[in-house]
Amino acid sequence: MSEPVIDLTGVIKEFGKDVVTRVLHGVDMRVDPGEFVALVGPSGSGKSTLLNILGLLDRPTEGSVRVMGRETTELDEAERTAVRGDALGFVFQFHHLISALSAVQNVILPLGIARGRMQASLRERGVKGLDEVGLADRADERITRLSGGQQQRVAIARALVKRPPLLLADEPTGNLDTETADDVFRLLRRKSREQNIACVLVTHDPGLAERCDRIIRLVDGRVADVRPGQRAAAERAEADRDPPADERS
Repeated sequence: MSEPVIDLTGVIKEFGKDVVTRVLHGVDMRVDPGEFVALVGPSGSGKSTLLNILGLLDRPTEGSVRVMGRETTELDEAERTAVRGDALGFVFQFHHLISALSAVQNVILPLGIARGRMQASLRERGVKGLDEVGLADRADERITRLSGGQQQRVAIARALVKRPPLLLADEPTGNLDTETADDVFRLLRRKSREQNIACVLVTHDPGLAERCDRIIRLVDGRVADVRPGQRAAAERAEADRDPPADERS
């Protein structure tokens, strides 16, 4: 069995000092390379808190968080930032792109930050990333001139430009119409398969959840249920038979 990309053991998260509220109650969770996992549950179940811990944006009160085999709970902030930059990509419901920049400039921004400056040589990597999401011809367009679906695809290209082993997607289709949401989901699914990237997808859409390899359901800060997605195997078989369709706008 391969080493998990991320492995949580006994994760507890509490907030407050005088009045302590426990949001996560001993969560165990493992995600393997290339696995596509849906994280579901009612509002207030702890999904956002768990995603912040998975993304090393917050620390658990108790428990272990291992990323690529490395225990992260005792790392200082600089070390956690370095692990986050190397191992994690993020896609959000609202794309958080910089409107003053072009599509390709947004994609290479994480690379420029990592290197301390925006080198001209990074452009080729940015255009390649946009080509992988079907937007190479819009590389120099300002973000404000792209549709909502195109903007989300730019955000996906930005998240994948450093080839992270784990992608965290927080309601990435929640702000899109049904057809565009399906396009974005298929794109995430395909890139996960092609690049062997694990993905944790937070979604309120039961139809999308059923298309994931595994569904983890949180209730009141506890893992209430873990099961395979009912449509995942059929979609994988279909994708293996047919070449990827051109992405729609």
